[in-house]
Amino acid sequence: MNIDTIKNGYVIDHITSGNAMKIYELLELGKLDCQVAIITNAKSKKSGTKDIIKVGELINLDMDKLAYIDSNITINVVKNDKIIEKKKLTLPEKLVNVCMCNNPRCITSTEKELDQVFILTDKERNIYRCIYCETKLNKN
Repeated sequence: MNIDTIKNGYVIDHITSGNAMKIYELLELGKLDCQVAIITNAKSKKSGTKDIIKVGELINLDMDKLAYIDSNITINVVKNDKIIEKKKLTLPEKLVNVCMCNNPRCITSTEKELDQVFILTDKERNIYRCIYCETKLNKN
């Protein structure tokens, strides 16, 4: 298998196996005009297998969405064929319009213009709660 290097863009690395397609869909990478490569089940010394996404253009990546899906991700920023920066993600304290509250009684189910806002309430177990109704966010 031969996946070329990228001149300018991102290498989203150390994605937990199976999460690359979730990231692809959540970041709407299919709508881009540039090349996007998805590598699944690549060998990894650290975790056995991992997924990798290469984006052939410097776009605005939503780091909160990426960290929410998988906080172990590393983002390599590539310019002129060189990695100029490595970003290690951490769980965001607040998620805004990343997910929807699944509580049918939450005000966000009737007031559609309200932002969907969740606060990290348990860092060890990665638990977020809706700021309006305190419903626990279902990661699925």
